Amino acid sequence: MSAQQVRDMLTSGQTIHMPGIYDALTARLAEQAGFQVGFVSGYAVSAGRLAAPDLGYLSQAEMAETAREVCAATAMPIIVDADTGYGNALSAIRTARGLFAAGASGLFLEDQVWPKKCGHFAGKRVVPADEWLAKLRAVVDLSRDGIDLFVVARTDARAVVSLDDALARARAAMQIGVDAIFVEAPQSIEELEAIVAATPGAIRVANMVEGGRTPLLTPAELHELGFDVVVTPLTALMSATRAIQEAFAILVREGTMRDHRDRLVDFTEFGWVVEMARHQALDAQYASENIDPV
Repeated sequence: MSAQQVRDMLTSGQTIHMPGIYDALTARLAEQAGFQVGFVSGYAVSAGRLAAPDLGYLSQAEMAETAREVCAATAMPIIVDADTGYGNALSAIRTARGLFAAGASGLFLEDQVWPKKCGHFAGKRVVPADEWLAKLRAVVDLSRDGIDLFVVARTDARAVVSLDDALARARAAMQIGVDAIFVEAPQSIEELEAIVAATPGAIRVANMVEGGRTPLLTPAELHELGFDVVVTPLTALMSATRAIQEAFAILVREGTMRDHRDRLVDFTEFGWVVEMARHQALDAQYASENIDPV
């Protein structure tokens, strides 16, 4: 799927709501639920792959590998958290090329100092604005080589410097030609309104993190404010963690899920999730007994 499809959705007046996914299975579940675009969350991938917090543990290669697996499992456009690009502008180019080759339709590129932190953690630092803008320009310019990505410019300057500084960075990113701007971790509806007022003509991203610093609003409420790309990055991770914790506690206590089958997806239903029938048909098609010897 292409970056242009994402742009076309927005041009048509659609609000894009992206759930956070972190592997092929969560991508498949998101698509089956009815989402039209998915977001590979760095926080969720760090937790899912490494059981580690979002403190810069993930590498460029690990995110590209995750993106490749996710994109192979779904027909949705996939936008990937590219963190800081993992270095300078040249590193950002390599990161963007790798994600595009993996099948991604877009990326988020932020202005934190590497190693970065989750946008809703304390202790973040940001690079000088011109360093971030150089990375953004380098990625946007890749379209000349046919590498067309939906580029989201994320600034974490609200928490580190000020909201005014974050807004100035967002406006500068707009001048470069990014597709959307993302001021991370505004702390009130008034700050969300200030972002809209300061960025006329922009496509704006809102990040809805349960337990984070920004008020939780619905996509309809955010659209009314002026945000047309909404990310809900941690719902899958947090809900899966709670469900697994509870199921494992039952197994430790009782040794079986026999009396708690309502907590589990049915075996047949799970076969539908992973497209068992399609894979069985392929297996039958290429079974050795069905192949004529040369």
